[in-house]
Amino acid sequence: MSGSSRTPSKHHGARGLSGGLAAGALLMGTVLAGGGPALAASGPAGATTATTPTTTAANTAPNAARCAGPNAAALCAQPGDLLDVTLDQLHPTQPAIGFDQIYYKLGRYSSPKDEQAGDLNKRFDDWCETNGREEAASAGPGARISDPSSFTCTVAVGDETPDTLAQMKTVVVGPGGALYLTDGHHTLTSFLETPDGGPKTHIRLLVTGNLSSLSTAAFWKTMQDNKWVWLRDEKNDPITVDQLPTRLGLASFHDDPYRSLVYLTRDIGYQAPAEAAEYLEFSWGTWLRGRLDLASYDLRDPASYLSAVRTASEAMSATPGDTEITPGLTADQAGRMAEWNDGKKPTGGEFAKLGLPISDKKPGKLAFALDYRAKVAVPPACTKTLTGVYTGPLVVASGVTCLDRTRLTGPVVVRAGASLVSRGADITGPVQAVGARTVSLCGTRLTGPLSVVNTKDRLTLSGPGCTANALNGPVQLVGNPVEAPAPTLLP
Repeated sequence: MSGSSRTPSKHHGARGLSGGLAAGALLMGTVLAGGGPALAASGPAGATTATTPTTTAANTAPNAARCAGPNAAALCAQPGDLLDVTLDQLHPTQPAIGFDQIYYKLGRYSSPKDEQAGDLNKRFDDWCETNGREEAASAGPGARISDPSSFTCTVAVGDETPDTLAQMKTVVVGPGGALYLTDGHHTLTSFLETPDGGPKTHIRLLVTGNLSSLSTAAFWKTMQDNKWVWLRDEKNDPITVDQLPTRLGLASFHDDPYRSLVYLTRDIGYQAPAEAAEYLEFSWGTWLRGRLDLASYDLRDPASYLSAVRTASEAMSATPGDTEITPGLTADQAGRMAEWNDGKKPTGGEFAKLGLPISDKKPGKLAFALDYRAKVAVPPACTKTLTGVYTGPLVVASGVTCLDRTRLTGPVVVRAGASLVSRGADITGPVQAVGARTVSLCGTRLTGPLSVVNTKDRLTLSGPGCTANALNGPVQLVGNPVEAPAPTLLP
């Protein structure tokens, strides 16, 4: 990408601050390193003036003796502080995301459309905004979000304002200094999945609370009391905290199509209010489930998908403002737009922009999402699914065995004609497949050798929509389909 720059422009409509923090107080929070090497000058390094934090229910005020060791920055962090972390340090607080929102981001990040329009690629704007630094100002040739020295933001470190800081994502410090992401699962997953990002990409997060001194049980009770965790799956069924993903990445989450739908209704049927509730989009999605059957739409067809967006957004806008879309949250509090599409006809406004095709100079979000989704390899349907902890050996003799965030110990053997699909799993032991129909490993941590020979249909170890694997052991790939991509190896 050729180097370019632009003059600053101001963002409007800042997200509300979690935990009732005053925006002005954020300017006096401390920037703390959450582990890993310091960033280059244009990255999230440096610090603003520290102030004595106020002890609240969300701040257990860890004592000085516990503020030591490799997790000292997290253990000592107080509400309002900014933590410099890498994406692989973060624990999700929801089991599902809207894949089409991620696909839109990844489709746009990988497209030259922004540069062809004389702008910078959106991924640099998103990174700068998420770091409290407004938007991208310039990007040199070969700029990468994993290398903040290769681009600049309009707001320098230390010059942040309440408005720019209000755009940041939030984190809660848990027992042992573990970091639990409470806002930003979609944005940060996009950073992790884009080719110039990855798990070691640095990001600054706003600390909402420090609960590191609590027991595990007390921690999760406080998280639920503060509505900092969403314990509903992609079908809106309740889950336990043990069923939450342990890391970011598409392979770690399930896909909630209603969450994608709500994202596409943004600025058409609703606008996130300044004091937005946590997991606002999931609340809208829950409300829409009883009013719109997505199974009656073809979500791979742009016209049909756009029709679903229109029906959903019109329902959101038409509902009385005092209607509770979820207990304690009315439609008006959730950002309902009193006038659908801001009063414009379907041929104008945000709705018209949403439907612009991929061939347009500025395609709509829907076109980017569907174009990217078409490139994602679809694994075969599972005939058997393993979750939780499993002690092997595991022999896949027939059908399609899926490992869904499974923690498996023992050897795995995939026999001729059978298939193995692993998403977000941790496997300790060798994996061997000879003559299998399909082998798909995405977002999988394998400690042991991998041998895949003569796969009949497809071998997927990387590519669009396939979270990079961490393969810690020798890899043997022989006689597999020529379209099978080379594996991505991570430390």
